[in-house]
Amino acid sequence: MICSVPPVPGKESLFMASPDEPTDLKKTPLFALHEGLGARMVPFAGYAMPVQYKDGLMAEHRHTRSAAGLFDVSHMGQAVLTATGNTPVDALIERLAPGSVAELKPGRMRYSLLLNEQGGILDDLMITRPAAPVPGTKGGDQLYLVVNAACKDADFALIEQTLGGDATLVRLDNRALIAVQGPDAIKAVAAIVPGVDQMVFMQSGQFDWGGDTLLISRSGYTGEDGCEISVPAGRAEDLARSLLADARVKPVGLGARDTLRLEAGLPLYGHDLDEAMSPVEGNLNFAIGKRRREQGGFPGADRILGELAEGPARLRVGLRLEGRAPAREGATVQTADGTAIGTVTSGTFSPTLEAPIAMAVIDARYADEGTDLEILVRNKPLKARVAAMPFVPHTYVRKLG
Repeated sequence: MICSVPPVPGKESLFMASPDEPTDLKKTPLFALHEGLGARMVPFAGYAMPVQYKDGLMAEHRHTRSAAGLFDVSHMGQAVLTATGNTPVDALIERLAPGSVAELKPGRMRYSLLLNEQGGILDDLMITRPAAPVPGTKGGDQLYLVVNAACKDADFALIEQTLGGDATLVRLDNRALIAVQGPDAIKAVAAIVPGVDQMVFMQSGQFDWGGDTLLISRSGYTGEDGCEISVPAGRAEDLARSLLADARVKPVGLGARDTLRLEAGLPLYGHDLDEAMSPVEGNLNFAIGKRRREQGGFPGADRILGELAEGPARLRVGLRLEGRAPAREGATVQTADGTAIGTVTSGTFSPTLEAPIAMAVIDARYADEGTDLEILVRNKPLKARVAAMPFVPHTYVRKLG
């Protein structure tokens, strides 16, 4: 189950139509706004999505790093999981994920993973314990989930199949999702939604906006400070226009979203992570809670705990390339003597560093920072070096004042 749209062989953009991409694409509540803003629309995960606007990818990327970018992420899956029996909802989701969700306090969120029985990653997701019942639900012992767009149907089916006797899953398909990212993002949002600036990274809350309830988390996928806003679909365009009326905020497409997340060292499911890869191989050990390491009890625990103890055979790493030519997904990573040791999973030219960067999954024996390697780009070996991630430092606000 690979849940993101693969790039077309020979094309350099991640966001190209797949031969299997449906022609009857879904539209987010912001589709008309994108067209009005001159966006170039492309198929992605079954949706028509903006890849870039008139100013282009590089300008959008740099504006996000210097001010604030607005992203339409309404294609992602939102749902509320509610316990219906005596088992707490956090214990239920822990049957599928390795995180310590039981320790999650109200109004806090956590990055986690859905695993198969072999310990492979079916998807990555955000889990929030709401401080108040999510609008449109009956309340109770709840978790708010956000999953990847192309995986959402399979994810929700798996959750319902596994937990259906003890919980109900309510999809929030009637809500849109907007991300605002960058050093000015919180100021811009707080100007129309007071109180947002009182949250810190990985905190969430509910806010009234003109009589509608917004679910807002201080989080994002760029490495920058910012937030993600769940809004009733019918108010999404009004909210986006209100935010874009602020000169600090500009619309940003999927192209810059990809270069931003790669600079931040954040993996993309279906490319840097997949169902054959464990969290340890994916360099996501932080997503395995301390209590879960001691107790196990999650899918693939034997494999994952063994890799934590002994080390994995392969590992997701960052690479810095010499020169200016970027390496793209699928390029072979090799040693200086030509021994193939892995494959590039994502690559781009970094607008911030003005240099090519990549992620790759390689033989763990060569994964130490500073190790010199080569990447075959158009059959030519280019020098590369294993580098620490993130490539560009995160600017999350973890403490106020």
